[in-house]
Amino acid sequence: MSRAVDAGFADTVAYYDRYRLGYPGRLIARVARLAGLEPGDAVLDLGCGTGMLAAGFARAGMAVTAMDPEPEMLACARSGAEAARLAIRFVQGGSQDLAPGLGPFRLVVMGRSFHWMDRAATLLRLDKIVAQGGGVALFHDAHPPVEENGWFKILCDVQARYRKDRRSGGHKRYEPFLFASAFTKIDSLSVTIRQPLTVEDIVGRAFSMSATSPERLGAAREEFAQALSAALQELSPDGKFTEVAELVAVLARRPNGQD
Repeated sequence: MSRAVDAGFADTVAYYDRYRLGYPGRLIARVARLAGLEPGDAVLDLGCGTGMLAAGFARAGMAVTAMDPEPEMLACARSGAEAARLAIRFVQGGSQDLAPGLGPFRLVVMGRSFHWMDRAATLLRLDKIVAQGGGVALFHDAHPPVEENGWFKILCDVQARYRKDRRSGGHKRYEPFLFASAFTKIDSLSVTIRQPLTVEDIVGRAFSMSATSPERLGAAREEFAQALSAALQELSPDGKFTEVAELVAVLARRPNGQD
């Protein structure tokens, strides 16, 4: 992800890589199809984190550049790409480091990272490196309020008790920024998944988040893990849970005069 320097992600790499939700291949395929991508087209994963989107688009045949300000994130992404034998170019830097010489790209993708950036300034920079006919795809996830997601409410409640820093990247609605940019043709695509989780999975997910990263929690890390585990065990004594999650991609392109 492309984040502020103090966003608290440097120590979350192992948790992020193992416990964060990935993006289904069918969602990536739908984005690629709607964006008109062809094998070999240049794609930038801005704020790549551990390389979830970069790997997905590389598997789809794109020429991917992955960019992140955190060296540890890039090292993890590079290791994963090498293990999977994916040819990905890695660049250390954040949204403020975007420059015309980096592109052009047919598509720039961001996974759970746009809200950490200066969004208006980032879109202005992207306008200079996104090729004609190209666009920007912003990925995120949501947990619908279904009974199976009772564990998610518990996670949020326990996090609220322990998080020390109340700052965030602000609201995550993309449309106000996109409609003020060059990328005003907006389509939303989504897929919904259902998968099993354990207490370990949920605690690991919490540690992968900046608000409750091990660094931010400090000496309260074990207390937090125990409080979360106890609340989860109360909900499900056998320690088994189900996650229902919606993975969403907002594809924004320049209007072509016919829309």
